Amino acid sequence: MSNGTVNDTVLPDWPAPPNVRAFCTSRKGGFSKGPWSSLNLGENCGDDPGDVFRNRERLCEDLPVPPLWLRQVHGTTVVEHPGRSTDGQEGDAMVSSRPGQVCAVLTADCLPVFFCSSSGDRVAVAHAGWRGLADGVLEETIKALGEDPADLLAWMGPAIGPEVYEVGPELTEAFAGEYPAGFTSRGDRFLLDIYTLAKMKLTAAGVPAVYGGGLCTYSEPGRFFSYRRDGVTGRMASLIWLADTP
Repeated sequence: MSNGTVNDTVLPDWPAPPNVRAFCTSRKGGFSKGPWSSLNLGENCGDDPGDVFRNRERLCEDLPVPPLWLRQVHGTTVVEHPGRSTDGQEGDAMVSSRPGQVCAVLTADCLPVFFCSSSGDRVAVAHAGWRGLADGVLEETIKALGEDPADLLAWMGPAIGPEVYEVGPELTEAFAGEYPAGFTSRGDRFLLDIYTLAKMKLTAAGVPAVYGGGLCTYSEPGRFFSYRRDGVTGRMASLIWLADTP
């Protein structure tokens, strides 16, 4: 980060190479009002477009270049950063191998996952809600990185926590390979631990170094947006790039 104009960022606690830069925004430090207060970075959640534009301008003060924004659909498509503006391309993960290309995803309860190679020459970020997680967005991101999974590091950012993420029994079928781990019974419902499920997916895919987890977007209304908690709300960004120099 360059000059720290965005308030209360979450920095990944992982042993990434020094040229790998990454952070997640919180809801603090922007211009939006009402349920989008204040650093909403999502264009399609009902906020005033002018406020979103100002929020994104403020974010760019902490980045080498503006990020590319994907049109996220809870799928498994991984986009290789093209090196030019293609905002709105459909996808739920982005990878890059060139310095100064900022990869980004937006979340408000879904799990953002950062990736980097141990050599510091490839980075990625994925948006993993339960559907994308079940369908393989993390595995597809690993494939798109084109590295030996044993040489990758992953960090799991702020997401809805296991104490509050109540789901129906149909999700045990979506995660049949991981059930019952990651699920806690609550009557005829379940509490889903998206961090545990993601770590199981990453480990099964061959990634040995998985960090993060433990933050809960739902339980910290003053710090994080949460769609499950509020319905109408903003979006936070998770951003990663390679610096020109460490």
